[in-house]
Amino acid sequence: MRSVARGVSEAGSIALHAAAYLAAESGRLVPASEMARALGVSGAHLFKVLERLVKAGIARSARGPRGGYALHGRPADTSLKDVLEAIEGPIRPGDCLFGRTACPVKRCLMGDTLRRINSVMIGYLEGTSLSSVAAKMGRSAGG
Repeated sequence: MRSVARGVSEAGSIALHAAAYLAAESGRLVPASEMARALGVSGAHLFKVLERLVKAGIARSARGPRGGYALHGRPADTSLKDVLEAIEGPIRPGDCLFGRTACPVKRCLMGDTLRRINSVMIGYLEGTSLSSVAAKMGRSAGG
């Protein structure tokens, strides 16, 4: 399990951006090379992330000269939390930058700030669908 306050990995960030890109493409099969250029990320790293999204059932892939990646379901039915958990594993509310359940000092240096940040961030991830982020990108997302 991962706490949001500890940050999102590079793979998690790529997954969120790639899923939003696919949502904006309204079901069109998008070649990984096109997406890597558009997102400014390594094609090899993107490929690994996309395969994990396929394995999680968030994306689908098709091989061949007209192949590529697309979302598996409707963008409105997939939250950012779904995407991030496909890469990072289950996200839990956390209140320690070290990921510990017991603080090594008497009082946490951060107080309850991390708990509040986590709560807000998890709420945002759960309540934000891929269709809404595609709309923020200025593109439509069918579904």
